[in-house]
Amino acid sequence: MTSHTDPEAEPVHSAGRHRVACVSRSLKLAAAGLVLIASTAASCDEKQIGVRLGEAARGTVSEIVEAPGSVTARAAATVSAPAAGTLDDLRVEAGQRVSKGQVLAVIDAPELEARRRSAQRALDEASRGGGVAVGGTSAFTAVRRKTDKQAADAFQLARDAAGKITDPQLREVLLKQVDAARSQYDAASAAAGAALRSVQRGVASLGQAVSSLSAAQRLQAQQAYELADAAVEALTLRSPSAGVVQLGGTSSAPSASSLTDLLSSGGGPAAPAAALPGVDVAVPKGAYVAAGTPLFTVVDVSRLGLTAEVDETDVLLVKAGVKATVELDAATGSSYQATVRAIDLLPTTSSRGGVSYKVRLDLGSGKDAIGATAPTPRPGMSAVVRLQVREADDAVTVPASAIINVDGKDTVWAVQGERYERVPVTLGVQGEDVVQVTDGLNAGQRIAVTGADEIQPGDRPS
Repeated sequence: MTSHTDPEAEPVHSAGRHRVACVSRSLKLAAAGLVLIASTAASCDEKQIGVRLGEAARGTVSEIVEAPGSVTARAAATVSAPAAGTLDDLRVEAGQRVSKGQVLAVIDAPELEARRRSAQRALDEASRGGGVAVGGTSAFTAVRRKTDKQAADAFQLARDAAGKITDPQLREVLLKQVDAARSQYDAASAAAGAALRSVQRGVASLGQAVSSLSAAQRLQAQQAYELADAAVEALTLRSPSAGVVQLGGTSSAPSASSLTDLLSSGGGPAAPAAALPGVDVAVPKGAYVAAGTPLFTVVDVSRLGLTAEVDETDVLLVKAGVKATVELDAATGSSYQATVRAIDLLPTTSSRGGVSYKVRLDLGSGKDAIGATAPTPRPGMSAVVRLQVREADDAVTVPASAIINVDGKDTVWAVQGERYERVPVTLGVQGEDVVQVTDGLNAGQRIAVTGADEIQPGDRPS
C-alpha cells in the first residue's frame, strides 16, 4: 500500500519550499539581467503542484499493449457461377445455415449441355467402331492428326471451364482430371504413332496400327465426354463448407476491408454482385449470370476470432498464448476474453499510417456490464484489443509518476535521512499507472510519488 503525508499540511510546505527554490534560482540568474529575473519571479508566483510522498510496495504489475482490431469468422468462401447461363434453381435464402456439400443453386448453361450431348454422340460412334477408316499410312497420319487436334481442343475447353470455378477444391479436382486425361491420351496417341512406325519398318501390319489408333480415338471420345459431363455437373453449386449463407459476394465497401482474411485461398478477388437499393436478392432466380459472377458467400462462424494491428514498437512483446481483453464498439459495456493464436511475419501499413503487424486471436466468451452473457459478435465488427503482454507477481512497484529521467537514466527521489536523494532504478514490467522496479529500491522505501520533477537537490521532505 502507498502511504501519504498529511494532505492538509503538504500544500503549505510545498508552496513555501518552491517559492524559496524559485528565489534561489532567480538570484543565480541575476547576472543575466533584470528582465530574466522579473520573468522568473513571475513564474514563481504561479501555483505549484505539491510533492506527495509514498512508499515502494509489493504487488502485481501487468503491461498492456492496446491495438485496434476487428472480429473475424473462421473462414468465408464465395461461390460463383462456373459458366455463363441462367440461375435456374435457387435453393437457399440469406441467413440460412447450410452443411458442407449442400446444393445452393443450379445454373442452366445451354452451351455446356450441348457440348456434353455432342461428346456423347462421338463416344457412341467410337464405341461402335466407326471412328477409323484408313487406306494407307498417309491417311492414317491424317486421321491421327485430326484425333490429336480434337483431343487438344477438348482439353483446352475443359481447362477453361474448370478455371472459372471459384471453389478452390472443386477447381483443383477438375484441373487434375483434365491433366490426367491428357496424359492418358498422349500415351495412347504415342502408341498409335509407334505402331505406324512399325508398319513403315515392315515389322507390323497396318491393321495393328489402325487398332492402336482406334483405341486412341475411343479414349479421346470417352475423356471428352467425361470432361464435358464434369463441367455440367459443376453447374450444380454446392456449399464448400458448413456456415451461414449471404447472397452475393462480400461487400466492396471500405468497412468490409477487415473481411479480407476471411476469404478462402484461391477464391480470387471476384467483384461483388451488387443488388439495387431496396432489392433483397443480389441475383434472382431466372436471371442471366456471366461466368465468375459471385452468387453466395458462405461464412463459417463456428469459431470467431480477431485480427489486431499491433505497432512495430510493441509487436516483439506479443507471443502466442498471450491473453487479452476485448471491447466492441457495437457492444458497449461488454468485455470479451481472447488468446493470441499467431503473429504475422510480414508487416502491413496500419490505419494510422505506420508499420504494424497483424496479430490473430481466438475470441472467447464475454460478459456485459451486469455480468450476463454478452451478445455474440458479427464478423467485421470493430474492436479494441488490450493484450496483457507481461506480468510480474510479488514485484517491487512504484507509481509511474514517481519515475523521472535524469541524464538518460530512470530515477526516483527517495528519502534518505532528512533529505531527498536521487536513486537510479531499473524498470521491469511497465503498467499504465504502476511500474515494476527490479533494482535500486526495496519495498517500503519512502519516495516522492508526485511532483518529483519539482524537487531540487538538498530539498527536505515534509
